[in-house]
Parts: sequence; C-alpha cells; structure tokens
Amino acid sequence: MEIQTSAPWDDLRVLLALHRQGSFLAVGKTLGISTSTAARRIDALEAALGRPLVQRTRSGTSIEPDALPLVALAEQLELGLSALRRDHGQSEVAVSGVVRLSVGEGFVRPVVGLLSELRRQHPALQFELISESRFADLSRREADIAIRKAKSDSPSLIERSAGKLSFGLYAARSYVDRRLPAARLERAELARHDLIGYDGPLARTGPGLWWTDQGVKGFVFRSNSDHAIEEAIEQGQGVGLLARARARTLPGLVEVRYGGVLPSLPVFLVFHRELRNVARYRLVVGALADALRIALG
Repeated sequence: MEIQTSAPWDDLRVLLALHRQGSFLAVGKTLGISTSTAARRIDALEAALGRPLVQRTRSGTSIEPDALPLVALAEQLELGLSALRRDHGQSEVAVSGVVRLSVGEGFVRPVVGLLSELRRQHPALQFELISESRFADLSRREADIAIRKAKSDSPSLIERSAGKLSFGLYAARSYVDRRLPAARLERAELARHDLIGYDGPLARTGPGLWWTDQGVKGFVFRSNSDHAIEEAIEQGQGVGLLARARARTLPGLVEVRYGGVLPSLPVFLVFHRELRNVARYRLVVGALADALRIALG
C-alpha cells in the first residue's frame, strides 16, 4: 500500500485506536470523542487515500490488511510525539521532566529503589518504567534508557558495558538441611534433586540454556517470571539459578557450590545517542552506571 503522508494525525490516531480497540464505541471512549466523530475521521481518511481501510461488520471492525503499514506509521508518530513531550515538556533549568526506562523483571526492585532516591533529590523528575522480557525499541523511542543483557547493532544507540551478571545455584536453608548437608553439587548429582528452571523467553537465555548444557531434562517448577523462580527457591521447592547480586539481598538462601562452570551474562546500559547531552538523562544514566558497577562487583 502506498502511504500518503498528507493524512492528518487526528485521523491516523483514530485508525490506530480502532486497530487496538476493535470498535468505534471503544475508540470514542479511549480518545474522548463521540462514536460518530471517530467514524467521520475514518471516512475522511478513506476518502483522502481513495480506498477502504476498515471492514465494518455487525460483530465489530477490523483493519484491512493493506492498511497495516498506515497503522505502523501511526504508531511511529505516536512514539515520536510522546518522546518530544518527554524531551521538551519541562524546563532544564532544574533537572526535571519524564524519563522512560525499560528493564528486565530481575532489575525492577533495585532500579525502582534508585529512582525513588533520585526523586527525593530532584522532585521535578518523573519516571515511567516498563518491565518486559523483549527489547524495547530505543531507536524509535519506545523507551529512553534500558538495561540489557545483550548488545544491539543500532548506530543510533550508545551502549555502555556495566559489568557481568554472575549466577549461582541457591536453595533455601530448609532444603539444604534436608537434601544437601554439604551445600555442594556435582553435575552427576543434579538429576537426583528437585530443580527450579526457566520457561518461555527466559529458557532461551544463557542461564536457561545452562540447564540444558548440564543435561537436565526435568524441573519440579518452571516459570517465565524471575520473581516466581525466586519465590519458589525461597519456599524450599528446590535448587535454582539466581543472579548473585539479587540473591545477596534475600535472607535465608544458601549458595550451593557447584563442581563446574556457572553462567554469567554481560549487562549493558543503553540510551539513544540524541539524549546524551540532556541533563535528566545524563543524571539517570550516571546514577544507574554507578549502581550497576557496585552491584555487579
């Protein structure tokens, strides 16, 4: 489909909302406009482009397949406008404005603690934090700053090495007392123990693949959530991998010595190149870099 960029943003915004919500009624509620206004916006957009964009049926609405590039354009405009508001919505005389961060679940608690301290020092700062397993697209400004465990090849991003996240095998004291009095494991002994492993995207990371490399084929508990794995280990369900930086903060856990090589992951602090001279981003990046360097040793 040929995209005509003369389509006004208000019309594109309705198309994007219709793609997400599935009905003109829901679009009206989401955007704060009447259902008839939303329908007129789509009519105007279809007239401007000379083709139908939306299928209207009794069960709802759907976007025509060849209109999806226009939806993608609307998403890019939405992200760009949101980034502009974050960049220019507040004065830089004092450190102020919105900073949007993307971090994995395992980093959420320490990062929120750090951001809380920054807000005490700079009350005009505002934070938005996304916890997700996927990589937010920083080049499109889905987020401003990210903590990642792998590098990208985007020339628009600055990636600073923050150290390595080392992992150890951990179990609750109750499990160690029952099953591992020496608090030590060899590879050949793994199959005789209750093991806690990863599911979903986490199973394809370095720590997840480590279990496969050790010949482990079954777990008593698996999850795609770092917090769920952490809780299962604390509850004494078995032995699992935890980042040492996190495990040190959890009382009652015992690190089980292992007669082999344990996994580690590089950690990178990533931000858009255009943000390097903006005061609030420099402040947050610097604070995160310092905190990660201490936490990762």
